[in-house]
Amino acid sequence: MRVIGRRGAALMAAVFCAFLCAAALAADTPDALAGPRLLSALREGGLILYFRHTSTDFGQNDDQMSGYEDCARQRNLTDRGRDEARLIGAAIKRLRIPIGEVLASPFCRTRETAQLIFGRATVSPAVRGGPASPGSNERYAELRQLLSTPPSPGSNMAIASHGNPFRAVSDAAYLAEGEAAVVRPLGPSGFKVIARIPKDGWDALATP
Repeated sequence: MRVIGRRGAALMAAVFCAFLCAAALAADTPDALAGPRLLSALREGGLILYFRHTSTDFGQNDDQMSGYEDCARQRNLTDRGRDEARLIGAAIKRLRIPIGEVLASPFCRTRETAQLIFGRATVSPAVRGGPASPGSNERYAELRQLLSTPPSPGSNMAIASHGNPFRAVSDAAYLAEGEAAVVRPLGPSGFKVIARIPKDGWDALATP
């Protein structure tokens, strides 16, 4: 076993202390929110909720669809996914989170997710599905611009889309089905993901 000298041990202790301090600062950063602090920020507005659609039937796929309106030949929400979306919508309403514009990818599963959560949706090509590693930066240029632009004061924008686009523009871990990323738009500086809310995690925002 290698023996570490006194100076080496002191150096390692200092590095470890610095690591712990950095971790504490990161956890306490105002950009990373959870619980009541996150709920308060959402109630103030100015944020974007990016949802991956709720649970789908992976026995289906989009390979043979003739167009976005061809729901019969797409991967669709399951009954469980529809229930999840309704519960998310009820929680958002119960928590009094103001929602302004609601955008949805043109696929049936994303439009249905938005309709079941919010009761409305505007189909937007800017939030359509696509690869997790696009061949060029132009593929998701509109989505990046959208996530960087603050919504109307006092409200939050909601987006119902897919896992791949968000992975591509944020380089964050994949969203689970029904999970939402909370995005703070920063204008010319881009955007920052400040929280992730699992599909069954909304009521926890009201818990200290």
